[in-house]
Amino acid sequence: MPNKVMTNQTKTMVLLMVVFITVISLFGGLVYFSIVNFSHQRFYELLKIRTTTIVQIEKSKASLDLPENHILNGLNDEELPMERDYVFAVPTDSNFKNISKEVHIPDTFFKNIIRKGEANYNDKEFYYIGQSFRFNQKDYIAIASAKNHYVVYYLGFLKRTIITCMVLSIFFSMIFSFYLSKTLFKPILKITGKVKQISSENLHLRLEPQPDNKELNELIDTFNTMLTRIETSFETQNHLIGNVSHELRTPLTSIMGEADVALSINRTAEEYKETLEIILDEAEKLDKKIKALLLIAQTGFDGKIQKIDRVRIDQLLWDVIETLRKINSKNNIYLDISMLPDNPKKLKVQGNEQLLHLAVANIINNGCKYSDFQQVKVSLGATDTDVYIIVKDNGIGIPESEMDKIYDPFFRASNTKNYEGYGIGLPLARNIVRMHNGELIVSSHENQGTTVQLRFPTIFGTQQEEKQS
Repeated sequence: MPNKVMTNQTKTMVLLMVVFITVISLFGGLVYFSIVNFSHQRFYELLKIRTTTIVQIEKSKASLDLPENHILNGLNDEELPMERDYVFAVPTDSNFKNISKEVHIPDTFFKNIIRKGEANYNDKEFYYIGQSFRFNQKDYIAIASAKNHYVVYYLGFLKRTIITCMVLSIFFSMIFSFYLSKTLFKPILKITGKVKQISSENLHLRLEPQPDNKELNELIDTFNTMLTRIETSFETQNHLIGNVSHELRTPLTSIMGEADVALSINRTAEEYKETLEIILDEAEKLDKKIKALLLIAQTGFDGKIQKIDRVRIDQLLWDVIETLRKINSKNNIYLDISMLPDNPKKLKVQGNEQLLHLAVANIINNGCKYSDFQQVKVSLGATDTDVYIIVKDNGIGIPESEMDKIYDPFFRASNTKNYEGYGIGLPLARNIVRMHNGELIVSSHENQGTTVQLRFPTIFGTQQEEKQS
């Protein structure tokens, strides 16, 4: 028979019940024994007053002619419940056995009175307190006793009340523990059910954040980030598998065809040279495509292997623009800084500077290339949560019917035949942006230009939260 493992929800419920029961039991016991102790002390104080009264009354008499055994005296004023008052002459031999048998009080009680001057005793029903006093050169003992109705009746009622309250508290604590544990684990169970629905066919699904649950939302954000990387990896794989055979076969077919033609008959040195130049050109194309495939694969599979630092986006943009101008002096780039925030810390993001440089450079370079080196406007702005880069050109744009294919590796729009390229810049940039928990949005109209918006989460909001905490 398989062992049944207790779930965390059940463990939490049991733990809460144990805590509640322990606290309730300790509290109930403390209240009960505090009241019992107080009632005992208070009743002894009343008896002590009665004993003192007995002594004063006896001393007020002209003489005390008591036999050596004992006498009984009752007070005439208000008495305690079932009060019994005693006055004994101390035997000359200090032997209290006869008196002890008569009044059913241990002789040690009398000896304690003689030794200490005062003592108390109870037999769970009657309470006794005694004092020794001296009168006319003789020693006497005065004892007051009574039944503590408060302990017998009222504390009994208190005990029953506390036990009833404890039983009801335990019952309600069970209900509360069950409800609380169910409430605590409800978001986790909901997340677990959602995770079970996610597979390679629907990696676009994401976990929804839970209101007022910071710790769980951090886990959800981490999981969603992981899903984004996995989704990017799967998309990259699917695109590569769908395009790699065609893209690699074309230059290989040209190389093999040229080599086969060259070897079919004897040719002149000039013809061999021309054939080798064609083969070299196709081999270079093949090499570039293989490098592009490896680069896309690297950014699609594991972004965590890259070094992560704090990057200032404004500094990154200046560096990208300077690099692009060095590569091609025709590149006409205008950086609009009118939307820069007052606090430069809002421009900091967490990421890999080289990869971010590569992504931004690809976007801006495409704008320059496909606009025939007209001016490309790059705008930079930030909020408390995000940094935005907007790249706008007035180039050839992208046909509306082909917009859904722009992220496919090696896809090139139908109006780009006169421009050099391999169709990897935009897919590569999107992979990099996704690795940095960002977003890339492209809007374009044919012959009207293209606008690309890049959004990255800033670390400014995180820093503010850390300071507040």
